[in-house]
Amino acid sequence: MVDNICYGGLFMKIAGIQKLSLVDYPGKTCCTVFTAGCDLRCPFCHNASLVTHIEDDPLPEAEVMDFLKRRVGLLQAVTISGGEPLLQSGVEQFAASVKEMGYLVKLDTNGTFPDKLKALVGSGVIDFVAMDIKNSRRKYAVTSGVKNLDLKPIEESVEFLKSGAVPYEFRTTVVREFHTAEDFAEIAEWLGDVPAYYLQQFVNSGDLIDGGVRGYDAAEMKTLLEEVKKYIPNARLRGVA
Repeated sequence: MVDNICYGGLFMKIAGIQKLSLVDYPGKTCCTVFTAGCDLRCPFCHNASLVTHIEDDPLPEAEVMDFLKRRVGLLQAVTISGGEPLLQSGVEQFAASVKEMGYLVKLDTNGTFPDKLKALVGSGVIDFVAMDIKNSRRKYAVTSGVKNLDLKPIEESVEFLKSGAVPYEFRTTVVREFHTAEDFAEIAEWLGDVPAYYLQQFVNSGDLIDGGVRGYDAAEMKTLLEEVKKYIPNARLRGVA
């Protein structure tokens, strides 16, 4: 195993990098950096190896930062994803260094670390946050794969983003074994009329914690969306084939 590499005072366990994405930052060309490790165990996680194989050799931060330096002017943004990036001790320093290069910075998070989220946004190094909403509150624990999950931190993160401190979106990956129309009515009522909420069609990446889960088809996704739109008129589908 290679220990975390220090690059200019940064400490991040980077498990992978997607050098070009047209979908991970709204309206921008971006690079997506994937961090290792997560505090949840969602059965349908499409990056399961980032969650369950955190001891695998990480990418050296110096290599990632050098790549980003070479892409200044060609890419517009960097998305920090995972896993759960807020587990990383050096995420703020990493985001600050990326922002100093002139990139917009987006954070993907599950919302379980509201204090870290607030501090990161407050430091001015994050331009956009995407927070996963796993399910209705009554089914959050089973959907996240954590039996005794404390929902209060997640609710705190939701309320913080709704305060308007940073541009944001909420999103839910829709899985047949976990989500029903009733669940989405409860989610939508919980979130309220937020500016951006996406129902993402589940696609089996081949890298799942539970390979037996399935998605809904396009027609079914549209039906679920109509339930959500009763509460969130701006809700949209994402990734529907």
